[in-house]
Amino acid sequence: MRPLATLSLLLLLGAAPIARPQRIVSLNLCADQYLLALADPGQIVALTRFARDPQMSAAAGRAARVPVSRGSAEDVLALRPDLLIATPGRRRATMAQLKGRNIATLDLPSAESYADIVTQVRKVAVAVGHPERGEALIRRMDAQLAALPRAPGRGRVAAYYQRRGFLTGTGTLVDDLMRRVGLVNLAARLGRGTLSRLPLEQMALARPDALIVESATDRIEDQGTEMLHHPVLARIPRLSLPQSWTVCGGPAYVSAADSLSRQLMSGTVAKVGQRPLR
Repeated sequence: MRPLATLSLLLLLGAAPIARPQRIVSLNLCADQYLLALADPGQIVALTRFARDPQMSAAAGRAARVPVSRGSAEDVLALRPDLLIATPGRRRATMAQLKGRNIATLDLPSAESYADIVTQVRKVAVAVGHPERGEALIRRMDAQLAALPRAPGRGRVAAYYQRRGFLTGTGTLVDDLMRRVGLVNLAARLGRGTLSRLPLEQMALARPDALIVESATDRIEDQGTEMLHHPVLARIPRLSLPQSWTVCGGPAYVSAADSLSRQLMSGTVAKVGQRPLR
């Protein structure tokens, strides 16, 4: 990117050109993944303790050799960061103790749509001193999403159903993802909020065309996952996604959209469901 274009981007984002940070600490699981995609490895001093967990982070493999911290004020101060990326409203005690320490801070709220992801990519890219990498990542994501089949869900109703009967509602990243592939969120049909509990009997009566479940729930490990294998749900087709692709916004959104599209186009379902999607 030309210097003038870089300056224009910085001004557009409301940020002045600053020295590139050399000691970045993340207290935000979602920020971990942005940093791994946009920062130089040598800039990252520590990620969160969940960064290496493949169930939580879509970039766990890339984080294997990156230091992590517990995120306490003492740990952060010992790392001597010049940029701290945090989550608004969380770790209040830690942030209070760090106040007045002259550490640049970027608060990164949860991304609830692809538009939010694009905005966050730009913010993090500017903050770490690599705006051109952010623009390149956005172009790649846009191109990959544009290449997906158009609305393979064909208006069918699906429910993102989690362990213990939690139903993901509208105004969420999952809802945005469902609409992108042409699915209608059952939670919207039922007038449910962002997150609610829906008993098995009510799910059976609602008769969605498909359940979207986390791939880790394919195995019964506790009572929370056992309910997803109840016979009353056995005839509902299933689409499966790793939790790490939906717990945070980021490049994994594209992987989730691609996977859902492929499953919908193939007409195949996970082994628990029996009737194919038509």
